[in-house]
Amino acid sequence: MTIELLAIGKTDSKEVAALIEMYARRVNFYCKFSVTTLPDVRNTRKLTPRQQAAAEGEAILRQTAEGDFVALLDERGEEFRSVEFALWLQKRLNSGPKRLVLVIGGPYGFSEAVYARADARISLSRMTFSHQIVRAIFAEQIYRAFTILRNEPYHHE
Repeated sequence: MTIELLAIGKTDSKEVAALIEMYARRVNFYCKFSVTTLPDVRNTRKLTPRQQAAAEGEAILRQTAEGDFVALLDERGEEFRSVEFALWLQKRLNSGPKRLVLVIGGPYGFSEAVYARADARISLSRMTFSHQIVRAIFAEQIYRAFTILRNEPYHHE
């Protein structure tokens, strides 16, 4: 299976980008993993938040294919402990989709069309994180999940 982390907008911080890259390399040891950054919507001053989310949603939907399992990182999603997330990931790996697409939306969340396409919603926390740092946090959690599944010493309970 391929796992793709799909995010709106580039990361401005070199340090955050380096963390994302480090965890991407680590996850690639277990499965094919990529991070795809979609460009920010232009001329957002002329758009309402709903219009911006809709424009971002169109870009997100163009990146998904039939048969993909699409999970949104959403504040209203299901919260997991790391071990629970590892088991969730294992179920996805065992269920047979060719690609697991994990999506981080823009500042105004997702459009209704993206919510309708999604197979799952995941919340990292009830706290709010910047869209840049959440990429590094989530990439680390994916890596942690694989180490839990392989009984490697990275995670301590």
